[in-house]
Amino acid sequence: MFAKLKSLFVSLTIRNYRIFFMGQGVSLIGTWIQRTTMGWFVYRLTGSAFLLGLVSFLSMIPSVFISPFAGAWADRWNRHHTMILTQVAFLVQTSVLAILVLTGVINKNVQYPILILAAIQGIIDAIDAPIRQNFVIDLVAKRSMLPNAIATNSAMFNGARLIGPAVGGFLIIMFSEGVCFAINAISYIPVIISLFFIKIDYPAVARTKESTIKKIVAGWKYSWHSFPIRFLIANLAVYTLFGMSYATLMPIFAKDILHGNSSTQGLLMSTAGIGALTGSMILASLKNIRGMSLRLIVTGMSFSIALVCFAFSGSLWLSMFLMLFIGFTMMMTMATTNTLIQSTVSDSMRGRVISLYTMSFSSMSPFGSLLVGSLSSKIGARYTLLISASICFVWSIYGLKLVPQFSRGIMRMLVLSKNTDVYRVRKFAPELRVR
Repeated sequence: MFAKLKSLFVSLTIRNYRIFFMGQGVSLIGTWIQRTTMGWFVYRLTGSAFLLGLVSFLSMIPSVFISPFAGAWADRWNRHHTMILTQVAFLVQTSVLAILVLTGVINKNVQYPILILAAIQGIIDAIDAPIRQNFVIDLVAKRSMLPNAIATNSAMFNGARLIGPAVGGFLIIMFSEGVCFAINAISYIPVIISLFFIKIDYPAVARTKESTIKKIVAGWKYSWHSFPIRFLIANLAVYTLFGMSYATLMPIFAKDILHGNSSTQGLLMSTAGIGALTGSMILASLKNIRGMSLRLIVTGMSFSIALVCFAFSGSLWLSMFLMLFIGFTMMMTMATTNTLIQSTVSDSMRGRVISLYTMSFSSMSPFGSLLVGSLSSKIGARYTLLISASICFVWSIYGLKLVPQFSRGIMRMLVLSKNTDVYRVRKFAPELRVR
């Protein structure tokens, strides 16, 4: 039994990753408390579906402009030190939000500070996200360990997703939204402390006269000419724009459709967290990336179907059951995409390609939030989800036709990046050999 658990979480045997895991785990619980609280707080304060979407939009749109630069910098900066700075910045931003809410500065008549702080959070996150994704390989130091480390990281994220929303919903009832924001601010302290205990020696990076713009363009060209990367980013963009934006509407479903309160919203999000955590555990148990191409498409189709059913559910228990599948399939899509990209991309392009991955999510998500917020105010939340899920399903049908080409492209990239360990192939077909 112990041997199986050790195999399942083998990346935790590495000291640096284990320390980061513990500190980040606490911080992520606070993050999910705030995510749950923010949606409820804005909707309670304004009653506006549009403002729900606008807050999400402002918290993510900076990635469109900043993430490409952060990706180029990630290949040269000391990522360890940068992570410390971004976590401190998150602590300051969240503390200001908590103080303004607790003191009543933000109220029904004064709402603009929420929008400003959401934009500031987006700027910090735009720098942090590409650095964080690259930081995983710095922690484990072995590319063959990447799939397990990414899956374990997803398990940590979704474990917090299971706990945070439920705790957030309870704290809103017992105390107030301001207390929830304050708890999130405090939760950044453990991860900052853990980062100071991590030891990483980065090799000296040779100076180059190549401008940042040229590096960004080179990364885009590399991604465009690599069919697997191009498809993975496009697939993530479609599901982020039309699928993941369902989370923006959770306060509406909890309050107006299921006739509940903040605890209802917390239950729905926590149930999705259970599904996502289950998916993370399954991914962590896999020894290689074989079969991930087809799995990516199938999980996307399953997500679309579950989202349609959720849209027209009037029962809390049925909605929670469907949220299990929604959380499971959406996490599988995200983590599988991340694993395939990091396993196939060359080391010299890693930061720039990961920035496209984060930009695809972070740039599409705000537009998705704005889209569903605006659309639901006109046709209702249910029909908005129906349209969004239908688009995702049609895209997945198209993706099925591309699976053979996609799988062959993955194999070629693994050979070129000399990372066939994650696939464990003994013999390659002649057309896949490097010429």
